[in-house]
Amino acid sequence: MFTAYMIITVITILANAGIAVADFLRAEFVVANSTEVGLPQNWLPWLAALKAAGATGLLLGLLGVTAIGVAAAAGLVLFFIGAVAAHIRARVYHNILFPGGYLGLAVASLALAVVR
Repeated sequence: MFTAYMIITVITILANAGIAVADFLRAEFVVANSTEVGLPQNWLPWLAALKAAGATGLLLGLLGVTAIGVAAAAGLVLFFIGAVAAHIRARVYHNILFPGGYLGLAVASLALAVVR
């Protein structure tokens, strides 16, 4: 079980760190997607910071600070529930698999962190 926790959590860390960098850099696809779902552009740095904090917290969890890892995973679950909800509210379904995938990784990281 610990191996699954390690693998999924590392993937979740890399995915969230990567998208946080894209958000901070205002990558073209990030700006286009946020515009499409009605997200104000001035929110991007704040959302990027939350994703980066989640990735950092998951890393701390891997390094032994279990409570921080669990809290980070739970925070990412809530964050990506909000992202999926924003897509549904805006009726933007063609790329909903992206926030859904991040949500799935966060849920798996949370579940594995709790049961490990």
